[in-house]
Amino acid sequence: MSRTTPPRPLDVTALFPELAPMARTAVRLHPRAGTPTAADSSIGGPLLWPSQEPWPTCPDHTGPRHHGVAPDDVRLGRRILSEAWDRPRAEGADLLTPAEREIVDRASVSGRTRIPQDGPVPMIPVAQLYASDVPALPRPAGTDLLQVLWCPFDHDEDHLPAVELRWWASADVTDPLPTAPQPSVIGNDDYLPEPCALHPETVTEYPAPHELSEDLAERIEAWEEAQNPEEPADVTGIGYQYDLSVAPGCKLGGHAPWSFSDPFPMACPECGSDVRPLLTVGGTEWNSGNGSWRPIEDAAYTGLHFLGPACATRLNIGRGYHMQLYVCTVAPDHPHVRNMQ
Repeated sequence: MSRTTPPRPLDVTALFPELAPMARTAVRLHPRAGTPTAADSSIGGPLLWPSQEPWPTCPDHTGPRHHGVAPDDVRLGRRILSEAWDRPRAEGADLLTPAEREIVDRASVSGRTRIPQDGPVPMIPVAQLYASDVPALPRPAGTDLLQVLWCPFDHDEDHLPAVELRWWASADVTDPLPTAPQPSVIGNDDYLPEPCALHPETVTEYPAPHELSEDLAERIEAWEEAQNPEEPADVTGIGYQYDLSVAPGCKLGGHAPWSFSDPFPMACPECGSDVRPLLTVGGTEWNSGNGSWRPIEDAAYTGLHFLGPACATRLNIGRGYHMQLYVCTVAPDHPHVRNMQ
């Protein structure tokens, strides 16, 4: 099923015409729980990986023992919790049985133990994008497939997973790897995506307030206050940040969701050229602060937010932030740049 973002609550360029030249297209990926194959674009699905190509491992986590949880336990714990929330129970009754509680506790990072890892930790598949599904995908000449893998442990310098990008010509992968290696242990269960099919949709974005001139940002803020005199715009009414500028969730291209820091210069580590947003990974597609981005097809969902379509990937960057990957505007296969907002 396709996903359709509702029209924005108003045409912001009619109020602030200087925003019009700043418009960019973004592709909302709309990941939803599914059973993608290696022939599909996905988040958390299997990759079309050449069998003769070594699988990436993390050079910073080479074992033999690591502190974390088993991936299979994480998935089992998620399934138990989801089923428990769905079943009826008497008022005051425990959500989980003692046996279920033991499994869920074992699957939580707070209950993690040291688990042997034979050799370096394999990176885990995060995203696979075919240009046939996302024509706007910037890519090196001769390629049509982007794969994103990352280390399932935090890296101290920025508290983000180390990321690897791979570009392929899918037609050249004639002998695909049947089963990818899986780490025995992961350090952060928020970095383990559930398999999701994608439903790409092109939308228009405008820069976050942090990227606007001081004058324009102040005029937008004054307009918001006039519309919502009693409450901040992210609590009631329409707000530029949450309703009119940058789409939340997983997307290709568009603008960066600057939030807790101001924009800072970024350049290609190899050639010094400008970089542009490639992929944004966010754990939730909408919440109380950006509910206007909720697709029309998901309007009927009335269950728990953290178990529903808005959070299908089960990913969580930082404390509900986004991780952006930027690539060189001259050569997309140059080393990428990461940022969290």
